[in-house]
Amino acid sequence: MSQHIIDLKNITKVYDSDTLVLDNIDLYIRKNEFLTLLGPSGCGKTTTLRIIGGFEYPTEGEIFFEGKKINDLPPYKRQINTVFQKYALFPNMSIFENIAFGLRIKKMSEKDIHIKVDEMLQLVGLKGYGKRSIDSLSGGQQQRIAIARALVNEPSVLLLDEPLGALDLKLRKEMQIELKKMQQRVGITFVYVTHDQEEALTMSDTIAVMNSGKIQQIGTPEDIYNEPKTAFIANFIGESNIVQGTMLKDYLVQFANQTFDCVDKAFESSPEVDVVVRPEDIEITMPENGMLKGRVISTTFKGVHYEMIVEENERQWKIHSTIMAPIGSNVGMNIAPDLIHIMKRSR
Repeated sequence: MSQHIIDLKNITKVYDSDTLVLDNIDLYIRKNEFLTLLGPSGCGKTTTLRIIGGFEYPTEGEIFFEGKKINDLPPYKRQINTVFQKYALFPNMSIFENIAFGLRIKKMSEKDIHIKVDEMLQLVGLKGYGKRSIDSLSGGQQQRIAIARALVNEPSVLLLDEPLGALDLKLRKEMQIELKKMQQRVGITFVYVTHDQEEALTMSDTIAVMNSGKIQQIGTPEDIYNEPKTAFIANFIGESNIVQGTMLKDYLVQFANQTFDCVDKAFESSPEVDVVVRPEDIEITMPENGMLKGRVISTTFKGVHYEMIVEENERQWKIHSTIMAPIGSNVGMNIAPDLIHIMKRSR
């Protein structure tokens, strides 16, 4: 297991004496990890990032960097750099001088500055752009320069606060892949803030899902998607059908008036459960072959699949399938045991 580089312990942040933004959170971040803080607007993710960077101070709790407490350390003394959504590049300076800015403050020699800036331009795929002006660059290129400027000082940790937010969808997707490759090449820790679930799933080694100032779940993208711990996470990460059920015994659950095999156990103390089924995990079949039966009330073509709403005993199931069932048709629905996810019943 990699060594921790950052530890947040019992971090609480209160604004104006009564607005609770972070509620006693604990989080550790490993060296060379790409960790994403994911959640809706106002959940506390940017405040967490700013506390790590030293731009905010916690009301309570402790921040450790490589085991040393850094609560009172100002941002410029932390081995941490930040890339904001607004890149804050200097329009009156060339691209070269933008990247060299931090090195000049450190009074590095001109020869070493040129070597390091050229390395950064190559890393971000903009070799030979040094003499150009910032205004000549596209949004995606400006974003790369902002990252180069942050990385040239060789921080141990790079904080990124929704840095792709201003880009169009196609460029965003390209930059997601580029950022992940960049992080792997430079081998430092990235802490990334986004409200975009697909972005988090695409880029991260670890995702911390936040809501209302609390961390709801921490895990790999696969864990978060396939084994959500709460209804909020199941709905926030992708799309889900959530129905109430009862665990009859280990590996056997009842919902929608039917009994299903599943792969979950240890719900004896709270047999009333929520059952999560992803839309892509429901197989459409002939009505007589389905464990559940219903009527298609809506069909929408989504490009790679059809999205259908099937009504079954006043319940509505969302289904994603490459097979289209026309509106008004009766269908059967089957769900494999390992595609049924059981959670404690939400309040």
